Amino acid sequence: MTVSFRNIFFFLILLIIILAGCETLTTSKPIIPIREYEKMIVGRLDAQYVGTHNCLFACHYHDKIKNNFEASTMGVQLTRKACLPLVNCESCHGPGSLAIEGITPEKVEQDAKEGKQTACNYGTFIDIKNIPPQAQSLICLKCHTANATFNLHNWNTGAHAVNDVSCIDCHNICKAFKKGSPDLTVRPRDTSEMCYKCHQEIMAEFSLPSRHPVPEKRIFCTDCHDPHGTTNDKLLRKTTVKELCSYCHAEKEGPFAFEHADLTEDCRTCHSPHGSVNNNLLLLREPLLCLQCHSGHLTSSSSTLEAKGAFYTRCTDCHSQIHGTDIPSASGRGRFTQ
Repeated sequence: MTVSFRNIFFFLILLIIILAGCETLTTSKPIIPIREYEKMIVGRLDAQYVGTHNCLFACHYHDKIKNNFEASTMGVQLTRKACLPLVNCESCHGPGSLAIEGITPEKVEQDAKEGKQTACNYGTFIDIKNIPPQAQSLICLKCHTANATFNLHNWNTGAHAVNDVSCIDCHNICKAFKKGSPDLTVRPRDTSEMCYKCHQEIMAEFSLPSRHPVPEKRIFCTDCHDPHGTTNDKLLRKTTVKELCSYCHAEKEGPFAFEHADLTEDCRTCHSPHGSVNNNLLLLREPLLCLQCHSGHLTSSSSTLEAKGAFYTRCTDCHSQIHGTDIPSASGRGRFTQ
């Protein structure tokens, strides 16, 4: 059977078109160099730094925020005893000389007589809400990579940063000041509601009958995951899933003389970590879960028809030490029965 040159030619053209399309799918998107993000947070080059006092001395619009700021962990750094980088309003918003230009005590007094609130020119500040998430985070990282928060060195390669999540999506500093809260950290009790804003499917899993007690505030998302980034999968705090689970479930850790093969590293082989419709967070009900790897057997030596009803039962009724044991079974073969 001969193949014409024309058919070969059309086949090659089609192959080139397909490969060209695949190349566009596999090509990595260019990442903006860090210098480009740094330019976004410099602020107006024709403005000067004037200090928080000069920003607020004539206008009392932000007095409440100022007082809350001074009582916060960030505001404490303004004291002479602080050995950390100086932090003030302009550290985040950029130089403020143009924002307060023309604002004098006389103007504030005149506006008050007219029933108006004097406000500065916000348009001269860094537009924090509309710059890319990476630039938003960089404002925070200018200080927070140089202090005692050591885990932030993993932030830029973490799942949150890669998926365009910024620091202010979780730590809304100005909102905290407006509410009058001097504590800018997110309390563990509040982490689940914060995480649910993005992780809707996980919120649904925590509504299932068998679940970890996160809705009851007995454990928290941050007990297992480090939101600021880790070198581990799923932002886990431990290297392996079993190491993480064993922190609470120490009796399942081992090592045992008789171990359940292929289950020594990843508990998720049998369990759903967030929630399940089955008891004990199992992926499937017994014996269906066990039959994924093991063949079934009769629970009686009888070959009568009545014995067929005992073929598929709950395996752990007999094999109770399913995670491992140091005691051999009656047969001496290590069947996890005792």
